[in-house]
Amino acid sequence: MLRAWLIRHGESESNAGTPSTVPGASPLTAHGREQAERVAAALPEQPALIVTSPYLRAVQTAEPTVARFPDVRREEWPVQEFTYLGDLHDRLTTSEERWPYVVEYWNRADPHLAVGGAESFAGLIGRINDCIDRLTKQPTGPVAVFTHGIFMHAVAWVLLTDADPLDMRGFQNFSRGLVVDNGAVFELRFPDGAPPVLALGATW
Repeated sequence: MLRAWLIRHGESESNAGTPSTVPGASPLTAHGREQAERVAAALPEQPALIVTSPYLRAVQTAEPTVARFPDVRREEWPVQEFTYLGDLHDRLTTSEERWPYVVEYWNRADPHLAVGGAESFAGLIGRINDCIDRLTKQPTGPVAVFTHGIFMHAVAWVLLTDADPLDMRGFQNFSRGLVVDNGAVFELRFPDGAPPVLALGATW
């Protein structure tokens, strides 16, 4: 049975409250690098494929795993974080300063809204379905996917609920009850002829 591990990146400078601009440029903190080392050491077997998002914090989190398994094929997939505040992408802000804009965006609950040319929630759900489809088509596993918190929440939302996947308020309520810490792991299993099964939390 094909398996995939969805791994949230280690703590980034943005997570720690340091101001940032371009969403994908925030690097890991020293603590985040320690988390990345722990993930690599905990992998129970060699993956058949290592996937990273294009964002620096995910790439850096994968580096210890790449060092442990240098011969494993590596690919970059669009499994990056959901970044939806396009009007702020060129402004140096902290997560605290962005919070009122975050609240306003989610209160509007428009899945097709693209602020300042950023991604819409519908676009995120499209990427979720694309990732699941790409994993389903992998010839062998396991596949280690270094990704991001909201992306992992959205995978769980799509696979574990029967709700309209574009119901943003439902997604928010679902997400509040699902903690995805830095370095957290979900395991996806792909039984032959059956829908994917999601196991929350590391299984190793």
